[in-house]
Amino acid sequence: MLSAFRISGRPDLTPLIEFQNVTIVRNGRTALDDVSLTINRGENVAILGPNGCGKSTLVKAIARELHPYAGTGSVKIDGKDRWNLFELRKTLGMISNDLQALCEREATGLEVTISGFFGSYGVLQPYEITEDHREKAMNALRQINACHLADRRTDELSSGEGRRVLIARALVNNPQALLLDEPTTSLDLQAAGSLISSLRDIARKGTNLILVTHHIEEIVPAIKRVILLKKGRIFGDGATQDMLTHDALSDLFEAPIFVERHGGWHTARLMTK
Repeated sequence: MLSAFRISGRPDLTPLIEFQNVTIVRNGRTALDDVSLTINRGENVAILGPNGCGKSTLVKAIARELHPYAGTGSVKIDGKDRWNLFELRKTLGMISNDLQALCEREATGLEVTISGFFGSYGVLQPYEITEDHREKAMNALRQINACHLADRRTDELSSGEGRRVLIARALVNNPQALLLDEPTTSLDLQAAGSLISSLRDIARKGTNLILVTHHIEEIVPAIKRVILLKKGRIFGDGATQDMLTHDALSDLFEAPIFVERHGGWHTARLMTK
């Protein structure tokens, strides 16, 4: 296991997400194995690992869709192991492919964005919608460069457009951080690049990013810490430049990986003979 990196030289930071000795079993298999980690307020973090390493299980544990095995371990958000979902949305906005599948298909982009205020999935009845809701929703769509999707039905949107609407849905609550689970899944190269550029801009404006991915190209320069996850365990935790190396990624993916750095961005490719 790679040695953990200790963040230093910063003011005291309040823990946002805390896992203490968390083990989760899914379908008879240990998906997370005695995982302990802390992500503080103010941090931009990537959680990186191959398919099947436990990333999606970790996200579901944060969302309270899955719980530690047999009562062992704990998951806390903002210091609490129980929380009000309405309050949670102001702290942590969550975007996943599962969530995109839940959104009502006949709703417009604006309606789905507004539904973020109420925790629904594009369904606005029986809620009372105010002009303030509409204004904040349009501002959120503007942040993710998606105002042109406000009147479009979500069943007419591409995967990339739908992902932008979901991010706007999270942004309406002005959360301190966004948790993004594989944000470019099913997107073509142009759509993926455009989305990552928008996420970089969001981070620049002060919303923290917690990015869960297996693509290092998604890790924007604002992300200064990377947590490596392998076979359900923390494999490494440290500064981005220390984790995104040939040795670390080759060990993580169990294949020879060549890494290049370009002005704060990283790319990786499989080394061939």
